[in-house]
Amino acid sequence: MLILLQSIFIPILLSPIVYLLAKRIGPKAGLLTFGILLYSTSLLLYIGSLGTEYVESYFWGPIGTFGLRVDGLSFPFAAIIYILSTTLAIYSIPYMKHRIEEQIDSSVKNREEFINTKLGLYFGLYLIYSAGMVGTVLATNLIQFYIFFELMLIPSYFLVAEYGYGDRYKISLMYFLWTHVGAVCLLAGILSLGHFGGSFNFIEITESSIPGNLRIWIAIAMSVGLLVKLAAAGLHIWLPYTHAEAPTPISALLSPAMIGIGAYAFIRIFLFIVPSLYSLIVFAISIWGIITMIYGALMAYRQDDLKRLLAYSSISQMGYIIFGMASLSYLGITGSVFHYVSHGTGKALLFLAAGSIILQTGGVRNISQLGGLGRRLPITAIAAVIGFLAIVGVPPTNGFQSEWMIFAGAFAGALASGSTPKLILTIVALAATPLTAGYALLTIRKVFFGPTPSKFENLTDPSYYMTIPLLFLSALTLVIGIYPALITERLIPILITIGGIF
Repeated sequence: MLILLQSIFIPILLSPIVYLLAKRIGPKAGLLTFGILLYSTSLLLYIGSLGTEYVESYFWGPIGTFGLRVDGLSFPFAAIIYILSTTLAIYSIPYMKHRIEEQIDSSVKNREEFINTKLGLYFGLYLIYSAGMVGTVLATNLIQFYIFFELMLIPSYFLVAEYGYGDRYKISLMYFLWTHVGAVCLLAGILSLGHFGGSFNFIEITESSIPGNLRIWIAIAMSVGLLVKLAAAGLHIWLPYTHAEAPTPISALLSPAMIGIGAYAFIRIFLFIVPSLYSLIVFAISIWGIITMIYGALMAYRQDDLKRLLAYSSISQMGYIIFGMASLSYLGITGSVFHYVSHGTGKALLFLAAGSIILQTGGVRNISQLGGLGRRLPITAIAAVIGFLAIVGVPPTNGFQSEWMIFAGAFAGALASGSTPKLILTIVALAATPLTAGYALLTIRKVFFGPTPSKFENLTDPSYYMTIPLLFLSALTLVIGIYPALITERLIPILITIGGIF
């Protein structure tokens, strides 16, 4: 039935049709995009509901087979990407129409044609971008993985360049160069791994055949490439600019969905295929995770721009994921995967709430100029609070489940290995968690409480196109938090089978 192939390639193949139809149907192209992604999401969720590993393979030639795999590890990543993409397609309809209207100047002869054409381009690129992310986490071949990895980059570059704010062309170029350099480092590692490992297919790579003098260099090349995608401290420069100035629906995909794919690759490639290479760098990765966690949080305190604060918050949250996957504990790694999901729903909520505020206030995004919006935008406020509670890790949100797994796993791994340095690092990481609560509570108080500026007295929540996604993601955040088995039931059994995992 080629179910997974349909799920990935139908959005890609239909993207030109959406572009062309938008010239006639205008904003309704967003509904068509929603329908296409809903179909793909339904196929993926159906496969996931079977509860067993599902693989589709197609002969590809000398570089192996083209394959798509859904298992306990890939499913949470793929599912949250498509769920977010489908939900944000609805949010995008009014938001992007307004954003495109802001770009109209005197050179535009036909206003309606301009809006419809730009909407068509947006939704066409959006479909490719979404499918590219899912294709990356379902890949079963290193070359295939890299192709989809790059496929994420190209449409996201144009989405930022064409629809972003500020100096969007300069920012999109910086984003492209940074992420492409990371991708080149990754490619060098992939080619070396495939050459010396005897195959590019994940399950056929022979780790023992990799020369000893090259192991550390392959590990470094691949880890640097993935850490750029994860926006780890020192390799993060592109993220605050890109995520702050991208159109809000794209920020809500870039920040929670795309950057975390680097964590999936770490787990899939390093832990499942070449664990001995990972052992060479895992302690450094753990330290890097803690530094990223603390740096992102401290920088968030310094931000007055709401979206820029959320961007630095994302850097900090990636630190949690990096630290968890370096624990070498099945519970800690489970927590990292779970945190990808909880950060996905929580940070998407926050970016969408920020977008609603920006839209309703006429473009105001400085926290110091806001206040008392909880009374004027109650749905937006509730969603934002739930989003902040998720990234802080407050029950019953999904963020609570992921964070306690990360730290419980880190302690378990440190004690099982008898490593005092690991134990000290875990204590330091745990001690840093109140930093997130601090900037979250401060932002909630400044934006939603206190006196309301007179010019915002008559504000209301935006249209149902924007509030329904907020309500849906709020409910999803709570449901997964209350019933974590949705993520852990199939993931833990897979991780337990990995050698060297406590």
